[in-house]
Amino acid sequence: MTSVQTMTVAPEDAGQRLDRWLRRQFPHVQQGRIERMCRKGELRVDGGRVKAGTRLAHGQQVRVPPLPDTANTRTAVRQKIDEADSAMIRDAVIYRDDQVIAINKPPGLAVQGGSGQTRHVDGLSEALRFGLEEKPRLVHRLDKDTSGVLIMARTRAVAAALTAAFRSRTTRKIYWAAVAGVPAPRTGTIRYGLVKAPGHGAKGEGEKMHCVHPDDVDRTQGARHAITDFTVLEAAASRCAWMALVPVTGRTHQLRAHMAEIGHPIIGDGKYGGSGQENPGDGWGAQLGGELSRKLHLHARSLTIRHPVTGAQLVLVAPLPAHMSRTWDVFQWQPGDVPDDPFSKIF
Repeated sequence: MTSVQTMTVAPEDAGQRLDRWLRRQFPHVQQGRIERMCRKGELRVDGGRVKAGTRLAHGQQVRVPPLPDTANTRTAVRQKIDEADSAMIRDAVIYRDDQVIAINKPPGLAVQGGSGQTRHVDGLSEALRFGLEEKPRLVHRLDKDTSGVLIMARTRAVAAALTAAFRSRTTRKIYWAAVAGVPAPRTGTIRYGLVKAPGHGAKGEGEKMHCVHPDDVDRTQGARHAITDFTVLEAAASRCAWMALVPVTGRTHQLRAHMAEIGHPIIGDGKYGGSGQENPGDGWGAQLGGELSRKLHLHARSLTIRHPVTGAQLVLVAPLPAHMSRTWDVFQWQPGDVPDDPFSKIF
């Protein structure tokens, strides 16, 4: 075991999440352990208690409690990735150069480890080195059940640049979703704030976001403003709609909570869509029934971002996952029939 350490945050690490920063210093430390150290107050920043997602600032002092020895941990981590998983994550790559790499994240694969999560993108990214000494670094995330574009940095400097781009909202993310019913009007903006409601159990299982009227956000403890642009691309009568969604802000479960709040939950969303297994077309119930998949129908279709080194505009597009492709086929919706950015002439 190591002894207690006090480490200073370097300028190039400013803005990074505490958990990601710590795992770069100590690659063998698992996400679950980091979260436990935060809950117990063992891991502190400038003497204060923090959460795993706390953003660090240049010059801050991080107290790191004793950790297991690091001998041979990198080799051990690499050996845990079997050939099937290595092939899967490499097949998911949709873009790669010396600075960045992007994958089409499969639905059901977590981005980071946590309670009960042992198989995730962060761990599997060991297979995405492609000759570099270090594995790619995460700079943003998608929900476990959401598929689509996930970009990672291949160097620490690029990670800082990409993180800054996401925080300053200079990126453009467009999601595709199938929702229950058809919103009216077909194009608009949702401005409900979001506040986290506690779950049940010792580890807070079942936590979810609740919507708050925009006028009540500032006087609701823990609530944050959230904005989503939406437009209907196609509709199957009044039963289901193919939506394009843009999260202007980037709150947890924002798109899922917002669509459910306006009465049109995303298909397959058991957390926010209620318990109804059929959708009669009135917007209630997040299941279509029949042979259509009950998996979440939410996909990060495209990401537009300035390349952190060349400055060129990088447009990354991810094909639909298999379960959504089958739904699109049933309704005869064709991805090639809609514009790349349906909002370009609206907002």
